[in-house]
Amino acid sequence: MSTDPQPPTNYEAALAELEQLVQVIESGQLPLEQLLSGYKRGAELLAFCRGKLDAVEHQIKLLDEGTLKPWTPQ
Repeated sequence: MSTDPQPPTNYEAALAELEQLVQVIESGQLPLEQLLSGYKRGAELLAFCRGKLDAVEHQIKLLDEGTLKPWTPQ
């Protein structure tokens, strides 16, 4: 884990890094200091992903003229 991580370039990159980070943290192989920095990075990535998802949801609401229909899998 780098000491000065770069912001993710997009949602997919952030999600992939977050998934990889979770695997490393769950492995139990990190020293405590790296575990803490990994947790912090994970929180940053999660906030980034949530922000992107919120923005997309807002755009969908606008495109759907303010009436967001519940999604049901077919």
